[in-house]
Amino acid sequence: MNIHLNGKPHQVKAATNIAELLIELGLDGRPVVVEHRLQALLPKEYPEAALTENDQVEIITIVAGG
Repeated sequence: MNIHLNGKPHQVKAATNIAELLIELGLDGRPVVVEHRLQALLPKEYPEAALTENDQVEIITIVAGG
């Protein structure tokens, strides 16, 4: 299945959700902001947010620094 991840084409297996996508990308457990279909998600919503063909997903990693 094809999605748009941070503005670029990305392939995922069918029946993937946001939580699984984060695991695939090595971002599971890291501080990130996820926008799915133009709506920001809370981390508790990741397992319920199913991806569909041509979905738009933006993932921003949060980095602390001084």
